[in-house]
Amino acid sequence: MTSHQTTQTMKPATAAKKLGVYLQATPAEFQEGVISRSELNALQADPPEWLQELRRNGPHPRPVVAAKLGISIAGLARGGVTEPLTTEQIEALKQEFPSWLRQERATQAEVRKEAVRIKEKNQQKRDEPQA
Repeated sequence: MTSHQTTQTMKPATAAKKLGVYLQATPAEFQEGVISRSELNALQADPPEWLQELRRNGPHPRPVVAAKLGISIAGLARGGVTEPLTTEQIEALKQEFPSWLRQERATQAEVRKEAVRIKEKNQQKRDEPQA
C-alpha cells in the first residue's frame, strides 16, 4: 500500500480565525478560496499589507476586541457589543470607560484570581506526600 501526502486545507473562516482577523474584511480572493496549511504559514510568517492593516486597524473579530478590552467575549455581549470594532472604536471605548466595561474588567480580574487560586490548590495537592 502506498501512501500519498494530501495537502491539508481549511475554509477561509478557519484561516481568518487562526490569523485573528475578521473574515468579511479580508480580500475577496481570500474569502472565496481554500487555504492550505503552507499558505497559512506563509501568511503568518510574512503577512501581506492587507493582513498587517487588518491587524493594526481592524475591524477586529470579537475574540480580539475582548482581549484588547481585557474582558471576556461574554462580557462583550453583556455590554451590548455584538459587531466587530476597529482599533479606533476600541480606543474610544477605553477612553469613555463605561460602567459595563468597568464591571466586566472587575469580573475578569476575579476570574483570573480564582483560576490562580485553584491552580495553586491543585499544585499543593500534587506536592503533598501520599498517605
